[in-house]
Amino acid sequence: MDLTLSKSERETLKAMYRLTKAGADAHTGDLAEALGLSPGTVTATVKRLADRKIVDHKPYKGVELTAAGRRAAVAAIRRHRIVERFLADMLGYAWNEADRLAGDFEHDLPQEVEDRMFVALHRPATCPHGFPIPELEAVDIPAMPPLYALEPGDIATVAVPGSTDPEVVAFLDTLGLRPGVTVEVREKHPFDGPLVLRVGGKDRTLGASVANQVFVTPV
Repeated sequence: MDLTLSKSERETLKAMYRLTKAGADAHTGDLAEALGLSPGTVTATVKRLADRKIVDHKPYKGVELTAAGRRAAVAAIRRHRIVERFLADMLGYAWNEADRLAGDFEHDLPQEVEDRMFVALHRPATCPHGFPIPELEAVDIPAMPPLYALEPGDIATVAVPGSTDPEVVAFLDTLGLRPGVTVEVREKHPFDGPLVLRVGGKDRTLGASVANQVFVTPV
């Protein structure tokens, strides 16, 4: 699908996709908070998208992505993750810098350039954070559970969102918990107790609060 979208429209679609992943409608107030914009600004963007049948705006109820809107949202996420991979693999940026920098120029990227970048990167399966790069024309992205959802004996590959607090990222790094690392759950203490993880041949302990900020692909 080849839709011409502005930066604000593409960012709004990405935020809507993330907010509606569980099946609920997104409200303009939630979108405004997620995007750091005023409700009036978001409402104007949503109206433009609704006029193009990319979203279905229900007054006082919320906003829902149409089938075309879901494809556009997933395509926008795909582009962002390809650009992040380019910044990390080709230009040497740290994985936790790539997210911020990708937003500066991804919106003006011609589709042809995105496609060539993907091929030049040898068709990567994930972004530098460890999240999957969806296929072209995909309408969904597989859900990834939080690390804390795993049980003893489970093995998984780690993904860390770019929005994670830098202090949390630094703490995870001391434990060896970086994107792409494989971990095994050794113990899970009851009543929201900590996890004991096998990381790089060592046992590491991680509390529930931080473990819920890390996502995984079960092996």
